Amino acid sequence: MIVIFLLYNGICYAQGDPDSVPDRQQIAGIGDFKLESGAVIRDCRIGYRTYGKLNKWKNNTVLFPTWFGGTSSDIEEYAEPWQVIDTDRFFLIVADALGNGISSSPSNSQEQAGAQFPSFTIRDMVASHYTLLTRVMRIKSLYAVIGISMGGMQVFQWGMSYPDYVSRLIPIVGTPQPGSYDLMGYSIYRRIIEDDKGFDHGNYTTNPVIPAATMMLEFSLTTPEYKTRAMSRDSFAVWQSNVDSASVPDWNDTYYQLKAIMAHDIARDYGGSLRKAAEHIKARMLIIVSRQDHLVNPLPAMAIAKMLQAKLITLNSEQGHQAPNFEDEAMRKSIAEILSD
Repeated sequence: MIVIFLLYNGICYAQGDPDSVPDRQQIAGIGDFKLESGAVIRDCRIGYRTYGKLNKWKNNTVLFPTWFGGTSSDIEEYAEPWQVIDTDRFFLIVADALGNGISSSPSNSQEQAGAQFPSFTIRDMVASHYTLLTRVMRIKSLYAVIGISMGGMQVFQWGMSYPDYVSRLIPIVGTPQPGSYDLMGYSIYRRIIEDDKGFDHGNYTTNPVIPAATMMLEFSLTTPEYKTRAMSRDSFAVWQSNVDSASVPDWNDTYYQLKAIMAHDIARDYGGSLRKAAEHIKARMLIIVSRQDHLVNPLPAMAIAKMLQAKLITLNSEQGHQAPNFEDEAMRKSIAEILSD
């Protein structure tokens, strides 16, 4: 299983590549980075890790952006993308998204710390990675972009923001726009954070513990059936005790990425019409959704797959949002097919 949100489960399902370098983390400065709002992230930095080699034509790059709250280190340890991306053939870049604590974030900014950090969007995450690729790494095109959850949302945005730069898109349990059910859940989660006294509107000096927010996200990750099978009534008290002392690395980072997810909509410039937005996507797509996903509803992604006549894989598992698994034969085969053409 690919662990989408590492901060809340506390369970390690997989180990990293045994042949990987102990720490591949790289940080690139892209200067003052102007956001679509007009605000600027000063001295913006983007984290990333690379695997394989860039060919002489610089056209064999596969980009893998991080999921909500995740880092490139988490992708390396838990997702193991080399299971489906041949690093003997492809140059794989796992890129840290804005607000994840590695790339520029409220938690690590020297000049715009905490609540002083400017709000950013999924579009801004994608634009920052485009700047990294084109200005710093001098990569002429992307062979593919593949991402999970918030990473999948970035994949959809790549198809809109840079349609001539990338030729294949593989969003996994992502969405082109959150549906009403998603926004209801995200709004509850956001309100819990905002109303917490320890959070203090992002002006805290000590990272708070917000148990209700942690419980809310854990509640949405899988399904009632999975939770009932995985955790007995007798063990619930232990889980509750763990939640009461658990926290994320930085709540401002979480809050800023959450706001970006809530504002995400590839159809924003087209009156909210996915059909009109889809007309601007040029890349081939493989779209993977989870039918029982309680965190990212699959219907918008399924709708755009039909509009684009893209191949759609619908997972049906009690694991819900955590259903994607690179060891799954159907997923592996479909990803291999779109990458081999």
